[in-house]
Amino acid sequence: MIEQKFVLRDDEIPRQWYNLAADLPSPMEPLQTPDGSPVTPEMLAPIFPMNLIEQEVSQERWIDIPEPLLALLSSYRPAPLKRAIRLEKALGTPARIYYKDESTSPAGSHKPNSALAQAWYNKEFGTKRLTTETGAGQWGSALCYASALVGLECKVFMVRISFDQKPYRKILMETWGGTCIASPSNETAAGRSFLEQFPDTPGSLGMAISEAIEAAVSDKSGDTKYSLGSVLNHVLLHQTIIGLEAKKQLALAGVKKPDIVIGCAGGGSNFAGLSFPFVNDKIHGAEITIIPVEPQSCPSLTKAPFAYDFGDTTGMTPLLPMHTLGHNFVAPPLHAGGLRYHGMAPLVSQATVEGLLEPESIPQMECYAAAIQWARTEGTICAPETSHAIAATIRQAKQAKEEGKEKVILFGYSGHGLLDLSGYDAYLNGRLEDYEIPEEEFRKSIESSLEGLPKAAEKRTGKW
Repeated sequence: MIEQKFVLRDDEIPRQWYNLAADLPSPMEPLQTPDGSPVTPEMLAPIFPMNLIEQEVSQERWIDIPEPLLALLSSYRPAPLKRAIRLEKALGTPARIYYKDESTSPAGSHKPNSALAQAWYNKEFGTKRLTTETGAGQWGSALCYASALVGLECKVFMVRISFDQKPYRKILMETWGGTCIASPSNETAAGRSFLEQFPDTPGSLGMAISEAIEAAVSDKSGDTKYSLGSVLNHVLLHQTIIGLEAKKQLALAGVKKPDIVIGCAGGGSNFAGLSFPFVNDKIHGAEITIIPVEPQSCPSLTKAPFAYDFGDTTGMTPLLPMHTLGHNFVAPPLHAGGLRYHGMAPLVSQATVEGLLEPESIPQMECYAAAIQWARTEGTICAPETSHAIAATIRQAKQAKEEGKEKVILFGYSGHGLLDLSGYDAYLNGRLEDYEIPEEEFRKSIESSLEGLPKAAEKRTGKW
C-alpha cells in the first residue's frame, strides 16, 4: 500500500520561524512615507505592538517561537503532509503530488498560525482589543479564535461581497466572541466616505483595512491595536512553520527536495509560509520551480507594476514596495475572497523581481473545475482560494506526463471550503463566469493610485 500521510510528533514542531529578509540577494526596499522618508518603528507604534514591530523590521534569519505560543500552536500542529494518489491516478501522471494540509486547524485554514502569534504578542504587550479586516472570512475567524484563547476582544471588518456570500463565517466569528461588521460600514469615517462615493460597492480588502486601522488608532486609550492577516513581514514569518514542517515530512516520504512548489497568493501569507524555506534552498543552489498562483481577475504579480503604494484604500498605511493593481482598485466579486487584494507582500514581490518565483494567474472557471476534480478524487472540499493551487498543480502534473518526467510537486492546501459552498453551487448550476480586467480599467486604477508617489527601484542580481 502506498503511504499517503506523513505526520510529525508534537515534539518535532519547528521551534523557530524562518525570515527570508535575511537571505534575499537584493534587499527589500524600505517602507516609506508619502514624502519618501523611511518609516521608523516609532511611526508604526500606534497601529502595532512593539514586539511585533521588532519582528517586522528584523534581519535575523531565525526567530525563536516562545514556549507558551508553541503550546497554543501544538493544539493542531504539526499539520499533516499528504500524497494525492487518487488525483495522480486520474491524471495518469508520473508526478508525485504532495500537499500540506492546513485545513485541520480549528478555523479550517493556515490563518491561525499568525493569528495565534499576533494575539499572544498583543496580550503580552498589554493590548485589550484587536481590530482587523477579512476577505473570505478565514483570517477574521482565525483572529477571533485566537483572541478567545488569549483573552482579547476582536472586531472584524469583512468585505461586503464575502459578508453576503459567506454568512456562516460571521457566525463562526461570533461563536468565538468576536464582532463582524460588513465593510464598508457606517462605523468609521472611511466607511461612510466609501458608501457616499460608491453606494453599491462590493467592498474590498483595501477598504476594510482602512476601516480597521481607523477603528484602532481612534482609541485614544491605546488599548486597541490593529492586526493584519497577510502582506507584512511578521505575518509571513509566522506562516513559515508550514514550509519548515513540510521539509521534515518530505524527508519522511523519501524526498530530498521537491521539483515544484505551488501556493495560492492573495496577499502572500499562505504562499510564503509554504515556499520561503524552499526559496532559501533555491537561493543556495537548489533547482526548484516555485509558483505563486493568483486569480486572472486580480493579477498583481503577473500584470501589475512593482511600485510604492498604500496597503489600504484611504492611504492610512505606510507605502509598501510591492506589485500593485493600485489602492483604488476594487476587484470583481469572485468567490475566492481571500485573493481579492490589490497588492502583494513586499517579500513575495521582491522575490518575484529577483526571478526566484514564477507567478501564474488562472481563470475562476478552471479553478472550480480543478476543485470539483479534487473533490471527486481526493474527497475533500477545498476553499475557493486553494482551488487556484490545485489548478496549477494539475497543469504541472499534465506537463510532467507530456514530458514523461517523474516530478515531485508540493502544494499548499490552505483551507477547506465547507463554509464556501455557495461558490460551488454557482459553478455547478452555470452561474459563474470568468472575468478579466478591462485594459482601460486596469490603466486608470494604476494611474490614479500611483500618481505623485515615490518610485520603487527594481533591484535584482540577474542570477535567476
